[in-house]
Amino acid sequence: MKQVLQSLRTGKTSIANVPAPQVKEGQVLIKTSKTLVSLGTEGMLVEFGKSNIFGKIRRQPDKVHLVLNKIRTDGLLPTIEAVFNKLDTPLPLGYCNVGEVIAVGAGASGLALGDRVISNGRHAEIVSVPFNLCSRIPQGVPDDTAVFTILGAIALQGIRLVQPTLGEVVVVMGLGILGQSAVQLLRANGCQVIAIDFQKDRLKIAESFGASTIDLSSKQNAVDIVNSLTKGQGADAVLITASTSSNVPVQDAARMCRKRGRIVLVGVAGLELSRALFYEKELSFQVSCSYGPGRYEREYEEEGLDYPIGYVRWTEKRNFEAVLDMMSDGKFKTAALITHRYSIDVAEKAYDLINTDSSLLGVIIEYPKDSKVAPDHTVELSQKRVARFSKNRPAVSFIGSGNYAQSILVPAFKTSGVVLRNIASSEGVSGFYVGKKFGFAETTTDVSAVIEDPDVDIVAIASRHNTHAEFVLHGLSAGKKVFVEKPLCMTLEELKKIEKKYYELKNTGQSPILMVGFNRRFSPYAAKIRELLYRETEPKTVIMTINAGPLDSKHWTLDSIVGGGRILGEACHFVDLLRFIVGKKITDYGIQRMRGISPDTATLSLSFEDGSIGTIHYLTNGIKSFPKERLEVFVSGKIIQLDNFRKIKGFGWSGFTRSSSFRQDKGQLNCVKTFVNAVKVGDNSPIPFEEILEVSKVSIDLASEMS
Repeated sequence: MKQVLQSLRTGKTSIANVPAPQVKEGQVLIKTSKTLVSLGTEGMLVEFGKSNIFGKIRRQPDKVHLVLNKIRTDGLLPTIEAVFNKLDTPLPLGYCNVGEVIAVGAGASGLALGDRVISNGRHAEIVSVPFNLCSRIPQGVPDDTAVFTILGAIALQGIRLVQPTLGEVVVVMGLGILGQSAVQLLRANGCQVIAIDFQKDRLKIAESFGASTIDLSSKQNAVDIVNSLTKGQGADAVLITASTSSNVPVQDAARMCRKRGRIVLVGVAGLELSRALFYEKELSFQVSCSYGPGRYEREYEEEGLDYPIGYVRWTEKRNFEAVLDMMSDGKFKTAALITHRYSIDVAEKAYDLINTDSSLLGVIIEYPKDSKVAPDHTVELSQKRVARFSKNRPAVSFIGSGNYAQSILVPAFKTSGVVLRNIASSEGVSGFYVGKKFGFAETTTDVSAVIEDPDVDIVAIASRHNTHAEFVLHGLSAGKKVFVEKPLCMTLEELKKIEKKYYELKNTGQSPILMVGFNRRFSPYAAKIRELLYRETEPKTVIMTINAGPLDSKHWTLDSIVGGGRILGEACHFVDLLRFIVGKKITDYGIQRMRGISPDTATLSLSFEDGSIGTIHYLTNGIKSFPKERLEVFVSGKIIQLDNFRKIKGFGWSGFTRSSSFRQDKGQLNCVKTFVNAVKVGDNSPIPFEEILEVSKVSIDLASEMS
C-alpha cells in the first residue's frame, strides 16, 4: 500500500510502498478514502527536516544534554550512530483520516464492517486504529467535510478550556484550519468572535463565518482594535491557534484581555510571559493538549477503557462526535477551507509547497476508490526472491524492527554471514525502512508467514516482551533456530511451555537451538574477567551497579502486561552476567526495592553453589554523568573493576593492571556471531539451555517480588 513518509534528516517527503498493517485487538482496519494535511504540525516537521544540524539543535535544545551524556557514557562514535539512526528513520505523517472499516479486531466495540469513520490514522491507503480514536460519520456528512473532524476536535478542546459563555467576546489568533474551526464553534456557542491574521483571504473566510476581523498585514494595532470593539473592557478570552516561535501572540493576548481573562494556547508560540501583565490582570494561561481527555493515555487509547461520562463529559472520542454533530447540523462548514487536492500518488507535491505557498489551507489527499483489493501484508524489497541457502550461509528473518533491532541486532547478523530474508513490523513502516537499509528480500506485517517460511533457517525475535514466548514456541515448532532478545518470556507458565517444547524436540532426535540475547557475557571484558578468575578457587564477591536512570511512567517497559517491568526486562542481563562470571549455579536469591518516588530502584542478592555472593544494584535515582554500568569483583585479596564495558582495572593481579577501548563493547556482535556459527555447524546454543532456564526463572521470580 502507499503511505506518506518524511525524513527528519533531510525533510524530504516520499510516497512509499509499505506492507498493510494487520488488525489488532481493540482496533479496526480502515481503508482510507481521504486524509487532510495539517499545515501546522506537518509543516513544522518538514521545516525541521530541511534545517541543517545546527538548525535542528536550535529547535530541540533540550536534546543536546542527552546527547552529551550519551557521549560520556557510550563514547562519541556510538552516539553519532544513534543520532543519525534516529534522524534517518522515516516518520509517517498525518492524523486526519476518513475511510471505511474493512476489519474489526477483538474487543473493538461499537463499530462494524462497512462503517464510514473518521480517525487519527496516517496518510496511508490502509490504517489500523484503536476504536476509541474512531467515530462513525453521520449520514449526510460527506467525506470532504468529515476529514476536518480531528482538527476540529483540537480546536474544540481549546474552546472547552476557555469555558466561554453566551455573549462573551473571544479573540482567535491565527486563521489556519484550527482557527477557522474555532471561529465556527465559538459562533455556534453564542460568542462574539474577533479573528486576527496576516492573510486577507483567510480573514474573508472568517468574516463569512460571522467573525469581526483584524488584518495584521495592514499594520493595525490589534490590541487597540480589540479594546475598541469591546468598549474598552477587553476580550473575555483569547484562543491562540497560530504557529510561530514569536512571543508576540502571548504578549498581545495578555494586553487585549480584560481583568481575569483567559488565554489558551492551542497552536505553537513563544512562552516568555510578562509577569506584570498577568499579575495585574490576574490572567489565567493554559496549554491545550490535542483532542481532549484520554489523549496519550495507554488505558484509554490502546486498551479501550473509557472514562465514565458522569465524571469526564468530553473525552477525545466524544469531542470527535460533537464536531461531527455540528457538521451534520450545518454549523461546521468546510467547503471554503479546501484549497488543494492531491492523489496519494503525487502527495509529495503538497509538502513541496507547505512552507512556501501561502494559499494552502485545507489540503486533501485522495485515495483509490476500489474497495475490492485485499490488503497486501508483504512487500518485496528486491526483484529476486531469496531461496534457501546452505548451512554456510543460513537465511534469517526478523520479528521486530525497533531501535535496538536496527541499530544493533540487524547489523550484527548482517556481518555474521547470513542472508537477510524478511523483516516483520506491526505497522509496516519501520520494517520497510530497516529492510531497505540493510538489504532484506521482503518486509511484512504477517508474523506467521515469517516463522513458517520454508526458506528461513533462523528467526530473530526483537518485538515487545509480551510476544516473546508465543513467537519462541511458534519458531521452535516450525523447526527454526531461534534467537530472542531478552527476556525469554514473562511468566513461569510460559517458561515451562518453552522447556517442554525444547525437550520434546530434543527427545525426537531434532537439534533445537534457542538463544537469548544475554550479550554481556560475550563482551571481551567479561571474557577477560573469566580468564583472571579461572584459577581462583575461593568464593567471590561480585557487585554490579547499574545507573539505569528513570523512565517515563508511560513507557511500555513499565507496563506489567506488555513489558513486565525493568527487573524482568533489563536487570535479567546482569543476573546472567553474574551467573557467567561466577560459573556456578544460583542457589538462592532475593530482592529489596525502594519505596516511594523511585519504585524501580532495587537491590538483587544472589548466592551461588560455591559460596560466592553477588549483588546487583539496579538504580533509577542517580545522575547520568556517573558510569551507567560498573562491575566489581573481590576475590583472594584482589579486585577487578569494569566501567561501562570500556575500561577495566586490576588491583593486585600479577601481569594485569588495566585495559580500555575507544568504543564501548557490550558483546552484542560476539553474541550474534557465536549464535550464527553454532547454527552453521549444528552445535548447541552458545548459552547452555539449562542456564537460560535458570536465569529466566530467577529473573521472573525476582520481578514478581517487585509487584
